[in-house]
Amino acid sequence: MKNPSPVLTTIREMILQGSLAPGERVPETDLAGMLGVSRTPIRQALPVLAEEGLLVEAGARGFSVRAFTIEEIVEAVDVRGALEGMAARALADRGAPRSLARAFRDLLDDGDAIFAKRFLVEADEEAYGDMNARFHELIIEGSKLRMVRDLIERVNRTPFASPRTIAFDKLNLQEMFDALHFAHRQHHQIAQAIEGGESARAESLLREHVNIQKYSMNLRRIPVAPGARATPET
Repeated sequence: MKNPSPVLTTIREMILQGSLAPGERVPETDLAGMLGVSRTPIRQALPVLAEEGLLVEAGARGFSVRAFTIEEIVEAVDVRGALEGMAARALADRGAPRSLARAFRDLLDDGDAIFAKRFLVEADEEAYGDMNARFHELIIEGSKLRMVRDLIERVNRTPFASPRTIAFDKLNLQEMFDALHFAHRQHHQIAQAIEGGESARAESLLREHVNIQKYSMNLRRIPVAPGARATPET
């Protein structure tokens, strides 16, 4: 996995929180001063955020915050879940080749390593996002459904709808652990269903799995395993 960028994560969360308002220009110099960093990590982060759909180009070499609503995010996540569920079903029906099964296991091992220490540090948010994005990409690639892939790419350009953009701006690290650990257990179940040819189960699990995206933005109650503490809805 690539090295996490604290600057990228911070700007992303500033956009979600409204510290950077929709339509507002994002000058590199002002943002660097605000975050206490040089312009280099800012310059590297802004195009990435534009690719995620959070920023739009504004003039020569400039960016502004894209306007979006929470309702649009929720709708986009639900659409992505339906499409990825179709991809998971198709992949399970087709049968996962050995190379794909190995790739799943490698990613699951990466995720397990994040949670093995039983707590999270701030950098784990970006590390998990990278692993999560690749997990979903494997399912889409393996499905061989070109139209579904193209539609998902379009949906992922909606701010915060991509599986890479996990944003925990209002949750503490323990709550992050609960939510992400739950989601990663779902990864294991999804991979098992796909490898076992359980197409209906794979689709159902995938559609439920994307709800973590909503929980990460504090829009839904976080599901917890029996015996774990629940997180209050706000």
